[in-house]
Amino acid sequence: MEKQPNQEEDQIITPWEVAGEKGGIDYDKLIDKFGCQRLDQSIIDRVARLTGRPPHVFLRRGVFFAHRDLSDLLDSYERGEKFYLYTGRGPSSEALHLGHLVPFMFTKYLQDAFKVPLVIQLTDDEKCMWKNLSVEECERLARENAKDIIACGFDISRTFIFSDFDFVGGSFYKNMVRIAKCVTYNKVVGIFGFSGEDHIGKVSFPPVQAAPSFPSSFPHLFSGKDNLRCLIPCAIDQDPYFRMTRDVAPRLGYHKPALIESSFFPALQGETGKMSASDPTSAIYVTDSAKDIKSKVNRYAFSGGQDSIENHRKYGANLEVDIPIKYLGFFLEDDAELEHIRTEYGAGRMLTGEVKKRLIEVLTEIVERHRRARAAVTDEMVDAFMAEEREMSMKRKGEERDMSMKRKGVERDMSMKRKEAKKGPSSTSDDVVESEAPKIDIRSILKDIEFLGSSHMTWKQKKDLENRKVVSLGGKPPKKQRLPLSVARVAMKKQKEREEKMLQERAILGRFGAFSSSSGAKRVVERRRPEDRVLKSTEGNFRNGVLDVKHMLQPSAPQASNDKGRQASGKGKKKKGGHKGQGKRKGGGKKRH
Repeated sequence: MEKQPNQEEDQIITPWEVAGEKGGIDYDKLIDKFGCQRLDQSIIDRVARLTGRPPHVFLRRGVFFAHRDLSDLLDSYERGEKFYLYTGRGPSSEALHLGHLVPFMFTKYLQDAFKVPLVIQLTDDEKCMWKNLSVEECERLARENAKDIIACGFDISRTFIFSDFDFVGGSFYKNMVRIAKCVTYNKVVGIFGFSGEDHIGKVSFPPVQAAPSFPSSFPHLFSGKDNLRCLIPCAIDQDPYFRMTRDVAPRLGYHKPALIESSFFPALQGETGKMSASDPTSAIYVTDSAKDIKSKVNRYAFSGGQDSIENHRKYGANLEVDIPIKYLGFFLEDDAELEHIRTEYGAGRMLTGEVKKRLIEVLTEIVERHRRARAAVTDEMVDAFMAEEREMSMKRKGEERDMSMKRKGVERDMSMKRKEAKKGPSSTSDDVVESEAPKIDIRSILKDIEFLGSSHMTWKQKKDLENRKVVSLGGKPPKKQRLPLSVARVAMKKQKEREEKMLQERAILGRFGAFSSSSGAKRVVERRRPEDRVLKSTEGNFRNGVLDVKHMLQPSAPQASNDKGRQASGKGKKKKGGHKGQGKRKGGGKKRH
């Protein structure tokens, strides 16, 4: 006779595997098995009263449905005792899906409502041991997932994100060792179901996830606050880790961590398990486009509607198994609209296509909003959220500022003493002489040198020096201003006219020896004798009874070189006759042989 599997064996809930019965997961049975408590309306009303905010949609609709010692934590909060939040993520995929966002969205609400600090653990070491992933790949995925977590809008002044590969050590590791000593091998096998085939890394991991429950694991955040309580929002499949932690806590002198636990975000194909990152068709990712979301919802979202429109109008939809209705229960904010859809769809007056259309609109809006926030997260922001020295560095800066002020005060006192010593007798001791020695100020010396070096510079050189200073300080020098071509042409034309006019003036003055036409430089004017100020027949050329003095009116070199200048100016010039040295002479006569 075959042994029939009982109902308990059909429902498997562990931190690494979730498989429900054919009708879905029985959460009442899960509460009895784990020993946690149902979250009732009185606690929800109490949270609203203490925070002054309306309850989150996940509280109102029973998404977070179970707890451990939440009432005790609220009692201590009413007495004025603070607590801190702790949640986490196992980075096994490039991006988060909507199921991963659920605990972070709720944790964001708790942080804002209670104004308490939060630590977020990225268990990259766990995924390295449970998945076929390298250490380096898990580290990379942890940083990528951190960007999605930051995009949820956490307060950086109250949030510390850490990865196990980077952070484990020091006080954190000491607590891991203390926890490990309190848990026997038989007990960990009973809680987690390890077998002889599992490697020892899996057996040794539970203390890593338990250690953040104790405030002494974070001395840079909670130094001297070992009595601080901890609240852990998580999915109910993580309960085994914290059952073990709660057993150990009193033996180590800590409060038991309180838990508030959520149901699973179902896969698109149905509520027999949770949405999985390993099956892309079962999940809506925060990187999916509007087209991808529409395609996945229409193709894969399991419907509770009937097989035909006639039957659907007659019998209505089965809301207990309908995935679009369940997804709207998570993400549709308007309670009245959700109730209207449930009523109309259950009665058959609304079709499956209409419900899916509304779901696509809601999911697209959430994913687009998250994508925009994710795009604004930089590597520098990730480093800031993961920097454990933030508060320590702020304290250190304050201490350095105080020390600087003290140092300035001491220097001021010393300068006053030196001034007083200068007024008194000079022959006191060697120490007094040393104190009276003037203090060398390198900066002022360099300034003086620079001033002396620039005193003889032109305006343009000084401008270049200023530009180099700007560049050395990390700035950009002003760009050289270039005139438009239309303006430059006019300026160039005027410049050319001025130069031509100047040449003409120099040509006229050159006749009297004031300027040299070759160099254009001003030369010394010699005093001329009276007899040199008249024309002399010996300096002219008589031709046909006429004295030719034309060569004396041309702009030329000094008199000593006039003949040479005339000879040189005549060389190389082509006459109109076409042949060199031939042509018409003045008066039109031909050259006589």
